[in-house]
Amino acid sequence: MRGMDDGMHVFDRAAVRRHRDRAAATVAAVAPVLAEAADRLLDRLDDTTRRFTHALDLGGRGVVAPRLRARGIAVVSCDLSPRMAAVNGGVAVAADEEWLPFAPGSFDLVVASLSLHWVNDLPGALIQLRQALRPDGLLLASLPALGTLAELRRALTEAEAALTGGASPRVSPFPDLRDCAGLLQRAGFALPVADVEEMTLLYADPLALLRELRAAGEANAVRLRETRVPPRALVPAALAMLPERHGRVVATLRMAMMTGWAPGEGQPKPAARGSGKVSLADALKT
Repeated sequence: MRGMDDGMHVFDRAAVRRHRDRAAATVAAVAPVLAEAADRLLDRLDDTTRRFTHALDLGGRGVVAPRLRARGIAVVSCDLSPRMAAVNGGVAVAADEEWLPFAPGSFDLVVASLSLHWVNDLPGALIQLRQALRPDGLLLASLPALGTLAELRRALTEAEAALTGGASPRVSPFPDLRDCAGLLQRAGFALPVADVEEMTLLYADPLALLRELRAAGEANAVRLRETRVPPRALVPAALAMLPERHGRVVATLRMAMMTGWAPGEGQPKPAARGSGKVSLADALKT
């Protein structure tokens, strides 16, 4: 990304593209989980009276675009992987989220459902999305937040440390929820809001968790990941450490749900600093 040194390159973008290319043939296997996450994000459209006509579906993996079209919205889908972009049907573009090709004001709605967490320059990507929106356009985005796959991260770290005396990053780092609204504000969005929703996934077969991550294109793409074949005992040892509920292995998906508006005339504005007429002490007494 522009002006970024190696210290800011957390993710291997070429690996992200390869993973998503490969997953285009398998992503249907995890469509129910992706669809549930998308539905929770798109429910926020029902909280506004604004009606949208032209949307950008960023990395929707075949579940977002049909839901937007069902609402009567024209959709352009975009994905880093050409193969994954084609899964969405309709108008699809292969493009890097860090170098978006869209003209200013192209859309009045952008939806990025679980698709921005492999981006190195997230503030820069959000700025580009804000620029692609028309005035008073809406961004809906969800990100895996801190706490996602905490069970798997802990198990892999402890198992590898026991086997080798050290551990390498095997699960992506995720942002803290507290930072997400700040990211929107930094990117120039008005009325930024970030809240959290959790999905608890249960697996009778622990290996199914790893298979679904791979099927969704979520294999490890951390730039400093260990590229050597891991010890044969690592995965069985880690899976044996995963917590269980009702005899099934537990995996947590903790999603930061982010909404922000492109600045526009007529939007509510915060009151000027110091313009209040009633002190907090007087209000509390009341």
